[in-house]
Amino acid sequence: MFIVKYRKFFFTLSALVIGLSFFAMFTKGFNAGIDFKGGSIIEVSYEARPDFETLKTSLDGAGFTDARVQMAGDKEVIVKTRALSESDRQGLTSALSQNGSLKMEEKRFSSIGPTIGKELRSKAWTAIVLVIIGIVLFIAYAFRHVSEPISSWKYGMITTATLLHDIIVPAGVFVWLGKEVDTLFVVALLSIMGISVHDTIVVFDRIRENLKLKVSNDFMTTVGTSLRQTFTRSINTSLTVMFVLATLFFFGPASTKDFSLILWIGIFVGTYSSVFIASPLLVELEKRQNRG
Repeated sequence: MFIVKYRKFFFTLSALVIGLSFFAMFTKGFNAGIDFKGGSIIEVSYEARPDFETLKTSLDGAGFTDARVQMAGDKEVIVKTRALSESDRQGLTSALSQNGSLKMEEKRFSSIGPTIGKELRSKAWTAIVLVIIGIVLFIAYAFRHVSEPISSWKYGMITTATLLHDIIVPAGVFVWLGKEVDTLFVVALLSIMGISVHDTIVVFDRIRENLKLKVSNDFMTTVGTSLRQTFTRSINTSLTVMFVLATLFFFGPASTKDFSLILWIGIFVGTYSSVFIASPLLVELEKRQNRG
């Protein structure tokens, strides 16, 4: 199959994209949301929503110069600012309603202190690391009876590499776009890892079956045959999910747009890595093992 034959091209493409992602992370840095750095968020709905400049001027005049205003839907406005006391909250509400002259309804309000934000950030990293370790251990156990021509632990090692690929690239895209990183971002990354490893296991399992059936004495041919047998299934499954996420992004509420966007990117990248990276890496390791 051409994927295996031209594997070095796909390896180079992935390395380039990962390099650009790291460059973005180190030069621009993550735009931490209030979940991780602390702050307050309020969402209100107007009968007749004022324009952005009017709202921003009103908030600046009330002392909320750091507030970030986001228009959502036809009537909603989302404002993110520093952590607020109850009196500050009342001042913010008054500024948004322009001292009661505009009819509005508060739909949600939440506030997180910097200490809690730091704790959430630490737990988010812990969750990602534990999930990766758990997945690697599962892969190594599931393929424990596979020893030729590639040892079972190498399947786990390749799975780890593809998982890192699948979270680094979406994270890099988010940094380039200047999107906020919050708990939904972490949930999206964990979801991406689950979906990605599912696709990878499907292909690896077919390779394992074809090795038992001895469809070919050449490992490269066996991998290519396995990819051909699973290619359509993997692509169609991912396209179905991506279509749903695209619908959510364009027609769903503003609060889920970034979540659906990173999931869409992650599933695209995860499908690519499962088909174009994971299995070709098996072939590359087998080739190097024979040369060594």
